[in-house]
Amino acid sequence: MGDEISASRYTAEERQRYREKVDLCLDVFERVLATWNFDDDRPMTGLEMELNLVGGDYRPTLRNAAVLEGIGDPNFQTELGAYNIELNVEPSPLGELARMEGRLREVLNQAESAANEHGAHIVMVGILPTTMPEHLSDPEWMTASPRYKALNDSILAARGENLHLDITGAERLSTFANSLAPESACTSVQLHVQVHPDDFARAWNAAQVLAGPQLAVGANSPFFFGRRLWAETRIELFKQATDTRPQELQNQGVRPRVWFGEKWISSIFDLFAENGWYFPSLLPELSEEDPVAMLDAGNAPTLQELRLHNGTVYRWNRPIYAVVDGEPHVRVENRVLPAGPTVVDTVANAAFFHGVLRTLMEESRPVWSKMSFAAAEDNFLACAKDGLEATVYTPGLGQSGVDELVLRRMLPMAAEGLASAGVPGSDVDRYLGIIEDRVKSGLNGAAWQVAAVERLEQGTGGSSGMDRAEALRRMTERYCEGMHANEPVHTWSLP
Repeated sequence: MGDEISASRYTAEERQRYREKVDLCLDVFERVLATWNFDDDRPMTGLEMELNLVGGDYRPTLRNAAVLEGIGDPNFQTELGAYNIELNVEPSPLGELARMEGRLREVLNQAESAANEHGAHIVMVGILPTTMPEHLSDPEWMTASPRYKALNDSILAARGENLHLDITGAERLSTFANSLAPESACTSVQLHVQVHPDDFARAWNAAQVLAGPQLAVGANSPFFFGRRLWAETRIELFKQATDTRPQELQNQGVRPRVWFGEKWISSIFDLFAENGWYFPSLLPELSEEDPVAMLDAGNAPTLQELRLHNGTVYRWNRPIYAVVDGEPHVRVENRVLPAGPTVVDTVANAAFFHGVLRTLMEESRPVWSKMSFAAAEDNFLACAKDGLEATVYTPGLGQSGVDELVLRRMLPMAAEGLASAGVPGSDVDRYLGIIEDRVKSGLNGAAWQVAAVERLEQGTGGSSGMDRAEALRRMTERYCEGMHANEPVHTWSLP
């Protein structure tokens, strides 16, 4: 959940003042980067996980308020949909991945028990497979919050017409939505990498290079509204479900608010500057802070307007500026991965990301100096569509299967990066072994879901097949069994 706001509608004067304040914050941010003595911290990892709530029938249940009250843990918060919640995991040293896995399992098991008291179950998945149009047309689909209402109203007002969802994959979906409800179907894991500002550009560029293979390995969102679409449908669904551009502006090449980006960067400042150049405000909420006076007094300004505006530009690798205990820091928020399928799969995905990222950042001639930004974006989209069957471009390899790239190049990079961060060898072997076996088997979460639904639709052992809706429900039930067993998804049996 982002920063809460107080209003749901804004005047033209408020929007103008907000733009001026964002520009002022940008000037102050440039001074902070140039003058503040940012400390170098040891490698840390933190994550946020968006989750779905289902009832006993494994279909969405709009009970997040009751479930959150039952959980009673401030690390669990609301999300856009009333069938969503979010878990924030405290940062920990990268060398303690196994400890993070244990803690994550513990808090999720406790939350599941609390959800059960309200007739609900928690599901870690990129898109809940049983979500259908009728669930998102319910008047109560949205969490009661001024922020969500204002965001919904602002996007629809900017667009001036209903949202058009048109996604073609294995099957095609074409429909319209009069709210942001479809966006709530997109649940992700967000990995955080805190770096010194001098290292931010290398971290962000490396994360952009890694985004495609990272997504292929972790894809887990093949179904939406009963249709089989992309391996990671969440990528295109999120873009279309929050698109402020009517067709005419799309035709003109106006940038979408959900985007990969358009160039390699040399500073974190580049990204915040792009926010102001390209994107009108959606939530022009003004604070009382005078950032110039704060900095002149020797205090780190929060730059609230700059941060709030950044929160409405949905890069897959988002720049973050924050002040904690009076000290500013910057980090990359990696938003590529879907949630699930299991805690151990999630931690393995995180290990792969952090390990490869560290190695890419340390290369004397970085890979992004040898490939175009457009090639990185093409890789990202190919991996979203085709998962582990995607073909990608890599300098030195040319066009190859993403599985070959991961096995031949990226897993050794990941092992090197994790070792340099102090991750014990046994943990490196365990988590990267899961990634290796997943890639060799071709069974990530998306591939398992597709295979399970096909089997249920065809029928086995003389039993007749199911229709799609029932197959998705039964598959989701079986998915939850595997999720709770915490065995890697590539080891799951089919129903």
